[in-house]
Amino acid sequence: MIGVLGHAQHEPDAALAGWLPAVLLVFVLVVSYLLAVGRFTRRTLRGWPRARTAAFAGGAVLIALGVSPPVHALAAGDLRGHVLQHLLLGMYAPVALVLAAPMTLVLAALPATAARTATSVLRLRPVRVLTHPVSAGLMTVAGMYALYFTPLYGLSARDAVLAHAVHIHVLITGSVFVWSIAGPGPAPARPRMRLRVAVLVGVAGAHAYLAKLLYARADTSPPGAGLDPDQVRQAAQLMYYGGDVAELVVAIALFAGAARLRVPAGNRTG
Repeated sequence: MIGVLGHAQHEPDAALAGWLPAVLLVFVLVVSYLLAVGRFTRRTLRGWPRARTAAFAGGAVLIALGVSPPVHALAAGDLRGHVLQHLLLGMYAPVALVLAAPMTLVLAALPATAARTATSVLRLRPVRVLTHPVSAGLMTVAGMYALYFTPLYGLSARDAVLAHAVHIHVLITGSVFVWSIAGPGPAPARPRMRLRVAVLVGVAGAHAYLAKLLYARADTSPPGAGLDPDQVRQAAQLMYYGGDVAELVVAIALFAGAARLRVPAGNRTG
């Protein structure tokens, strides 16, 4: 009896311990952001929009959910769980983080010398090339096709280090892409609206085609993974519709940001 009770107590303890990294991640990200907000307020004597703070907190929670024990367990060997994880880390979290304008906040909160140095780095040609909408779109699309139509998915399912590398890749490339399309505020050498809309439509089409291709090739994709075709088809449907939602939000942010920039600064509310 004592052994059974001890085992039952151990299971909740282990479950709570599994959540610890995700909770710590949210705590560190949100506290760091709030510290930057405080510094921004002291330096500029202006308030920081609460909606942006809420967006950042939401993005941090989405990242934590993407690496949480339930989602991680679901993603292990199940393509549906992996696609859910990809949507959280590579699409939804980046949208929330970008709408929080963390770079604008950091640059405003930094000392003048450090801010000028950071701005100079952001203006470097290699950085501008990598953050151009076309480059960012190609990186996110190429990464997805490589993951699902090469042995990479099967390898990442068996190698934790590679799996974490894939997670970091989708989070970074997703964030860069969303920022290049709909990042709030002006940016140096940001392409015109027409190009950004065209790239967003092109990337959305490439994502949709990938999901349809995965559905059509469910018997053989991802290569070497040996998954149930019905599971692959369900994952492809989740990818198709879940991606549509994220891209619609990016489109709304793009047009809302463009409209906001047309409003005189004195008439803006946040």
